[in-house]
Amino acid sequence: MTVRSTRSSFPGAGALRETGRMFALGLDVVRGFFQRPFQFREFIQQSWFIASVSILPTALVAIPFGAVIALQLGSLVTQLGAQSFMGAASVLAIIQQAAPLVTALLVAGAGGSAMCADIGARTIREEIDAMEVLGVSAVQRLVVPRVLASMLVAVLLNGLVSVVGVLGGYFFNVILQGGTPGAYLAGFSALAQLPDLWISEIKALIFGFIAGVVACYRGLNPSPGPKGVGDAVNQSVVITFLLLFFVNFVLTTVYLTVVPAKGS
Repeated sequence: MTVRSTRSSFPGAGALRETGRMFALGLDVVRGFFQRPFQFREFIQQSWFIASVSILPTALVAIPFGAVIALQLGSLVTQLGAQSFMGAASVLAIIQQAAPLVTALLVAGAGGSAMCADIGARTIREEIDAMEVLGVSAVQRLVVPRVLASMLVAVLLNGLVSVVGVLGGYFFNVILQGGTPGAYLAGFSALAQLPDLWISEIKALIFGFIAGVVACYRGLNPSPGPKGVGDAVNQSVVITFLLLFFVNFVLTTVYLTVVPAKGS
């Protein structure tokens, strides 16, 4: 009894246990991608729902993001005397870093919280247990379509954020800072390359997967009662944000190491 209680009270044991269970759910979801029957109708409904609650906030947030990056970089490159690289610096910053993170944060904050609340409400009403008793896999029926929908919407919104952010940066650089359109576009084409777009979409895909898995995991494991569902929603958003920034750091480091810069 003493050894068991000591092990259970080991500092960080609960966090490690939750991490392992979340990782196991992620593996089950990946396996569920290739299993039949696929819940196509649920996938379409969830994709439309996540897009409907995320597209407008994402577009509105992308404009000030592009503007802030353009203004800050414009001031910096002017001090350094490198105005010709203004377009490349701002566009690469938006596409590689800002667009995937903005997309993932809003997908997790808007769509992920709604998914967690929905599955959490089903859990406390014992609907999930009833499905398991009937031999219906909750992961295959509910989790897989939601995670796939989160991934799809994240990739599509990432493209939207990239376009809106680049246009916003172009507007603020050319109109407010007196830059020339030709120099802006020439600097972008001189330093940007196709893998920059690929890594942006790959980040969005992975971030959407993480947001969906974390939201569904917390929804499947809430504390008892309605308060437990609310706490699970808050926890899912916080955990997703922490994981996103860590994974973004890892992916960026690997990309900059593997893919050489253009012209180097």
